[in-house]
Amino acid sequence: MTTFGYFLSSEEHRPDELVRQAVLAEAAGFDALWISDHFHPWNDEQGESPFVWSVIGAIATATSLPITTAVTCPTVRIHPAIIAQAAATSALLADGRFQLGVGTGENLNEHILGDRWPPADVRLDMLEEAVEVMRALWTGDQVSHHGPHYTVENARLYSTPDQPPPVYVSGFGPKAVSLAARIGEGYCGTSPDAELLRQYRDEGGAGPTQAGVKVCWGPDRAECVKTAHRLWGPNMVPGESAQELPMPAHFEQAGALVDEEMVSDRFACGPDLDEHLGSLTEYLDAGYDEVYVSQIGPTSEGFFQFAERELLPAVRGAS
Repeated sequence: MTTFGYFLSSEEHRPDELVRQAVLAEAAGFDALWISDHFHPWNDEQGESPFVWSVIGAIATATSLPITTAVTCPTVRIHPAIIAQAAATSALLADGRFQLGVGTGENLNEHILGDRWPPADVRLDMLEEAVEVMRALWTGDQVSHHGPHYTVENARLYSTPDQPPPVYVSGFGPKAVSLAARIGEGYCGTSPDAELLRQYRDEGGAGPTQAGVKVCWGPDRAECVKTAHRLWGPNMVPGESAQELPMPAHFEQAGALVDEEMVSDRFACGPDLDEHLGSLTEYLDAGYDEVYVSQIGPTSEGFFQFAERELLPAVRGAS
């Protein structure tokens, strides 16, 4: 049976609001939670970016839902040994309901300490080594590691869960999908690309597949389109730009090429159930096991009421 979760947008909301949304999502009948992990928002209009590990701790005690980071970059800005400790603590607080989603990250978040932003192939090598380091530390044994990218000296995690958190690997292209199939306990995506899912399965990926989709529900479709354009239009830059642009201002500049019609075509907007259902069923048809939906803009009880009364029953029926 398909899991339908709620996607918490750290780029748009204060930490207390994210916890409130998590509680509302559980009450509305969502099965699980995704939460984004950023240092910067994508653009200044989004306006927030709290430290995800503090928020996860609060959510773990406020809800009983599984939580996945979507996704954490354990390679440049934060050493994988520190992410290993954060993930182990989160798994304990969530009583085994935590999954660590990882990816190769974006220059937007990873350049902030003055580190070099590596090429894509190097970032994939770094991610593979980072996962190796984290899994070694989750055993609770003392670990020393001297690899091409990371050094760990006599490190031991004393607070570890009985079972290490599953690692779900994000992939937007064939090389990343191959890595997910080889080292991941699951796969994360953001587009209804059946070919990438097929590759993941063909190359031995046996774990759950997760995807996030953004919508903008509201009584006035035109206003919803404007809200989606203002907050997420700049994120619709093509190709590898999302991984390479270093500043929110650069996304805003690139976003000048995105008009409201393009946003209207990309996101389900407004009150119409069929439009929202169509957006989600694209991911079901692609073959995802878990689909997480995020409301763009000020999330009110109205969205969760819509989800509880109309969207979730309809999409569960479709699945």
